[in-house]
Amino acid sequence: VEQVELVDPRNAVIEAGAKVDLVSIKSGKIQAYNSDVNPADSFPVDRIVSEASAADYDALILPGGTTNPDHLRQDSDAVRFVREFFEAAKPVGVICHGPWMLIEADVVRGRKLTSYPSLRTDLRNAGANVVDEEVVTDQGLVSSRDPDDLPAFCKKIVEEFAEGKHAEQARSV
Repeated sequence: VEQVELVDPRNAVIEAGAKVDLVSIKSGKIQAYNSDVNPADSFPVDRIVSEASAADYDALILPGGTTNPDHLRQDSDAVRFVREFFEAAKPVGVICHGPWMLIEADVVRGRKLTSYPSLRTDLRNAGANVVDEEVVTDQGLVSSRDPDDLPAFCKKIVEEFAEGKHAEQARSV
């Protein structure tokens, strides 16, 4: 996982009063990276995704980095977990390469979002309306392109998460 894309949004929602769990496909700790290659901090996992449900949470943040979402999208429990948030109309924040998880969960068709440039063709092929903007909100789905967008992304996820469920989001699944 890209460290800044994990830490900044996490800190933003904690500062807004949220309780946050780090959910992963494996227990123990996850290794964060800077620029995908330079090891940074490690973070303790609070819950493994095979034992997690969207029913236990109010919102979801999917940070980027290239390897994190690439590994996650190959895990059926992780894909199920993401899809459950859309089925339950709960807000989701996704940045950088994180939308790969949304493609795998088949929840982008007809949705407006942004991402890191190299994912845009994948998103269009999956039926998304892709735009190149700092932060995009579509019925509870908040997306941003890269770490440069983090200030706007963090502000918007706090706002959307506070709003709660978005009925239109469930209709997109």
